[in-house]
Amino acid sequence: MKIICVGRNYADHVKELGNSIPDEPVLFMKPKSALLQSHTPFYYPEFTNELHYECELVLRVCKNGKYIQAKHASNYYDAVTVGIDFTARDIQDELKSKGLPWEKAKAFDNSAVVGKFITLTPDFNRKSIPFSLVKNNVKVQEANSSQMIFSIDRVIENISNYFSLNIGDLIFTGTPAGVGECVVGDVMEGFIDTQSLFTVEVK
Repeated sequence: MKIICVGRNYADHVKELGNSIPDEPVLFMKPKSALLQSHTPFYYPEFTNELHYECELVLRVCKNGKYIQAKHASNYYDAVTVGIDFTARDIQDELKSKGLPWEKAKAFDNSAVVGKFITLTPDFNRKSIPFSLVKNNVKVQEANSSQMIFSIDRVIENISNYFSLNIGDLIFTGTPAGVGECVVGDVMEGFIDTQSLFTVEVK
């Protein structure tokens, strides 16, 4: 199982971090060890002083594939949820300033929170999925998949040009505006529409 992530996929988030709109999906990966296991506490990493949350829609891959056309992409995932791509922003900024890879800031142990999956049915609207993140009872991120720069189908097409997709892989599809810092004691809850799919506390 691998975790494939998309960066800079919502225009407002691109602007809030001062980046440019990409011409194609920005991809990076997290190892299996980045997945926070259910009922496991999330501890604030010792190596960062600026930990940020990034709420994202997450897809579960259900079929092996390579060079998948966008028009067939919906056949390759069977469930969605929300998750958090935890980011050590100070580490990321330092690495980016030196032109170095981001793995230390993005792929550390337990940096990927994944909620309970919603199994997709024929009447589920895959093109318009509302999701949000609530921190300490205040909504801090809210978006809809229809606002993505690169749609889910285009993301799957692009990823599969470079990496074979395998059953059980997870795809984080990008975060909208509203990312911010979290500290010990913060409690975050992720939603698709009005359905709560995860709650995580920073310890």
